[in-house]
Amino acid sequence: MNADSSFSIASSWRDLPAAQQPDYPDLEALRAVTSELEGYPPLVFAGEADQLRARLASVARGEAFLLQGGDCAEAFDQVSADQIRAKLKTLLQMSAVLTYAAAVPVVKVGRIAGQYSKPRSKPTETRDGVSLPSYRGDSVNGPEFTAEARIPDPERLRRMYHASAATLNLVRGFTTGGYADLRQVHAWNQDFVRTSASGQRYEALAREIDNALNFMKACGADPAEFHSVEFYASHEALLLDYEAALTRVDSRSGRLYDVSGHMVWIGERTRQLDGAHIAFAASISNPVGVKIGPTTTPEEALALIDRLDPEREAGRLTFITRMGADRIRDLLPPLVERVTASGAQVAWVCDPMHGNTFEAASGHKTRRFDDVLDEVKGFFEVHKGLGTHPGGIHVELTGDDVTECVGGGNEILVDDLHQRYETACDPRLNRSQSLDLAFLVAEMYRG
Repeated sequence: MNADSSFSIASSWRDLPAAQQPDYPDLEALRAVTSELEGYPPLVFAGEADQLRARLASVARGEAFLLQGGDCAEAFDQVSADQIRAKLKTLLQMSAVLTYAAAVPVVKVGRIAGQYSKPRSKPTETRDGVSLPSYRGDSVNGPEFTAEARIPDPERLRRMYHASAATLNLVRGFTTGGYADLRQVHAWNQDFVRTSASGQRYEALAREIDNALNFMKACGADPAEFHSVEFYASHEALLLDYEAALTRVDSRSGRLYDVSGHMVWIGERTRQLDGAHIAFAASISNPVGVKIGPTTTPEEALALIDRLDPEREAGRLTFITRMGADRIRDLLPPLVERVTASGAQVAWVCDPMHGNTFEAASGHKTRRFDDVLDEVKGFFEVHKGLGTHPGGIHVELTGDDVTECVGGGNEILVDDLHQRYETACDPRLNRSQSLDLAFLVAEMYRG
């Protein structure tokens, strides 16, 4: 396949309906920005995406577990070392819990360095009788409720690229520069979580890890894997103009890769089989995820596999289920049964967040930690009953002490939501709740 034919395939989505795209008032300005982005360096490399694909193949085969998490929507004003370190620290702690307590290799993927766009259920937002375009993430418009801020601005795509590049630079520095060394397990806990129940439980586990590491060192074993960590970046491939501008032909293989992230996923609102997002995802060689919700039929799941993974290659396709705690036990089994019977090797991952959102009396969008936990339990129960592999969790979380989801070990009440409700869009688990979830998932995995 030559470069010209590759790019014609990558652009074929333009002839199809594309849901959830901004209504840019100046298309010439959009073309100017995307043309410039086409010449920018890649944010990630094809070889890194291939490495993640190999790791996800282990998940699909039942040999590893995927931990995918991060912000619901990143913000340009939060690209700082402290903010990024806090998110990374939370994921590293969760990974340590899962790896040690569940005795399973953990593939670590952040919702990071590109998660600046959000699909919306309504195109407009109304306040006090005034209607404006909905906030669609910093990559599109501003959160301020003004007519000027809500105009989609293509210059924000350029800002997204630079913010993602800065974030990836920090992540690579943290994960290879000693911060992610397993001997740092105590240092990751020297703040508010240490005084919480989940923090104390984590500290006890950290002591066990220390003892195990000291024993191995005394035996002359000190593997390099303990001193750094593989960490990958992912985001929803929502804004197709941006994703296409960052699609490149790999010089080694001649295949197309979206170099905006190692893995991208297609959301529940944009997974139309005859739509532009699925066509774009089918054209690239990155590992791809698809969110599947309660309306997904077994026939649709099989059709998605035919489109996105025609060669049935383990590691290529991840199904991220988002059913809701009250429906997962009924709706997931027929999907898993039919997909398994087809011979496809997909990784099954549970998103326990998006199907459990409700609005509190205060007007805050929130989630109950018990519902999040119950959906994960249902996910594990279904797979255990069918003899298939519960491959991972996909969660919206932060490293900060926010009050956005109710419940958890350090219980947050509905009346507490206003105290630190800081999300740009959807409610996230705070660090204590994230650690609670990791311990509970480890118990389910062992059980």
